[in-house]
Amino acid sequence: MCGFVACIFNEPQKSVYKLKEMNKMIPHRGPDQEGYMNGDHVQLGFSRLSIIDLEGGYQPLSYMNGRYWIVFNGEIYNYVELRQDLLAKGKHFETDSDTEVILALYSEVGEQVIQYLRGMFAFVIWDSHEKKAFAARDHFGIKPFFYKEGKDSFICASEKKSLEIDENSEVNSQALHHYLSFQYVPEPYSLTKDIFKLEPGHYLVKKIGQEAIIKSYFKPMFSPVNKTEEDWVSQIREKMYESVEKHMRSDVTVGSFLSGGIDSTIIASIAKDIKPDLETYSVGFSQDGYSELDVAKESAEKLNIKNYSKVITAQEYWQELPKIMWHMDDPLADPACVPLYFVAKEASERVKVVLSGEGADELFGGYNIYREPQSLACFQYVPTVLKKKLRKLAAILPEGMKGKSFLERGTTPLEERYIGNAKMFTELEKEKLLISYNAGFSNELITKKIYEHSSQQHSVNRMQHLDLYTWLRGDILVKADKMTMAHSLELRVPFLDKEVFELASHIPVEWKTTNGTTKYILRKAFEGIVPDHVFMRKKLGFPVPLRHWLKNEWYDYAKKLISDSETDAYLDKTYVHHLLEEHCLDKADRSRKIWTVLSFMIWHQVYIEQKYDYTSWLKERNMEDKMVKVSI
Repeated sequence: MCGFVACIFNEPQKSVYKLKEMNKMIPHRGPDQEGYMNGDHVQLGFSRLSIIDLEGGYQPLSYMNGRYWIVFNGEIYNYVELRQDLLAKGKHFETDSDTEVILALYSEVGEQVIQYLRGMFAFVIWDSHEKKAFAARDHFGIKPFFYKEGKDSFICASEKKSLEIDENSEVNSQALHHYLSFQYVPEPYSLTKDIFKLEPGHYLVKKIGQEAIIKSYFKPMFSPVNKTEEDWVSQIREKMYESVEKHMRSDVTVGSFLSGGIDSTIIASIAKDIKPDLETYSVGFSQDGYSELDVAKESAEKLNIKNYSKVITAQEYWQELPKIMWHMDDPLADPACVPLYFVAKEASERVKVVLSGEGADELFGGYNIYREPQSLACFQYVPTVLKKKLRKLAAILPEGMKGKSFLERGTTPLEERYIGNAKMFTELEKEKLLISYNAGFSNELITKKIYEHSSQQHSVNRMQHLDLYTWLRGDILVKADKMTMAHSLELRVPFLDKEVFELASHIPVEWKTTNGTTKYILRKAFEGIVPDHVFMRKKLGFPVPLRHWLKNEWYDYAKKLISDSETDAYLDKTYVHHLLEEHCLDKADRSRKIWTVLSFMIWHQVYIEQKYDYTSWLKERNMEDKMVKVSI
């Protein structure tokens, strides 16, 4: 729901600091209302997607005769209960919005407000008496928060593009190194120099004349507790039903995404019990072996709910890439971004809110890679000296030789071999690819501190923990937010509820990756509820035929993009062309590495070369007749 911009100044301002221009960059996040507040030290802008209290929940919103002001993106799912408690304490409300609940609660408990909130959020509160701003981002990073701090001001926004008005973007070299490792830019960095992301589970305080202070309020950790299978099953089922019910609180219609996988099917199955006329939305490809539409449609039939679907062609996939990268702010080389963009477009024609299954894999142990510690368990009995010799042997074996990968992984410590769910270019490969390679920017800068916090944990828990801090917030939730907001659609993720995590964090490893599967105990919890045909299916995610398209329909497009893009200062294009030719000659599957480079090149054309102009599109999305202006 919505998007905001906020500017805090150390000295009083006589004019509005590009506020309207900044807000005009994000009309897709909130086409229903546009609002502003202009004070001496603060300026707030807001674009609203009306979900709760359609008539009264306008922003920027004030409280206590204008002492407090807020701009807030997200939803607070326990706002009804919080409001009742605050009313009992004598607090007064003029709206029925969750936004006013945050302000009333802040007036009561100050910075402790975030400890009470159950939901997804990014917000800025301005206290006009104390001349300070308090801002926070939700526990898992469902909602975005970009900021830039200078000598005279602190500015922040829901999207990075709002902070780049009339400024020439400069690529952050360290962030580029990390992007080529992870396929996304890990937090707190962005690919633009001097612009950062407030990390999930963090808040900041900006006082006039002082630098912003950032603090952590939530650090997800796993701490196993022994319970019976029956206990886990009943508690997981109960908590998920409660979470979905709260996530369906809305004054507008709520739908649900539905793939061929178990996570979205669990959400849809629960939501259908709460809302029998639930509508679901799916997407797939015409390429054989790369579509889950038949499975999704079968699920919808067995659940007796409507399903709308979209088939994506190779051509329309490629054509939408520049606009998708514009929405992304930073390059993201996850091929699933595009099908998510199209299914969000399909859903937005019928609803304003959809439920989705993001977060289940990270919380309940759903990725196939989490089974790796089991397959490599035999190496724990191999002496260290022998491991080193086996690792040297593996290094000289030919690529693709049977057993090479097994030896490499088994003799490499977890901290070195696992950097998260996606590993694109190794340091040796980046040295070939980058014109100005810096060994000091290795991926250890991101992963080392995270691994240190879980040093006493089981390997599976350590992998999940790393993914919570990297993959989930850097890839999964970025594309979920950006691709749905591109179509003014709010996405809600019931698995990523702080109370669901509290329960999941105590599940022992033996109830996750066991019996030859993943998410074992989650699957058991929904036996008889989720249709049988999806119950034990192999995890696919959003399968995209990149490998095939790069050899065929996209080959000429890719070759031309590599030649035309003005990225010679960063990348060795000879090496990139070599990767493409190797892939097309079937010498090796280089599709994901090529896609990582192509995504950066398209992003560079959009934001650095400014090859594409979205001015006219932005003007169409901005609605002058729905503007609400307020000031103090």
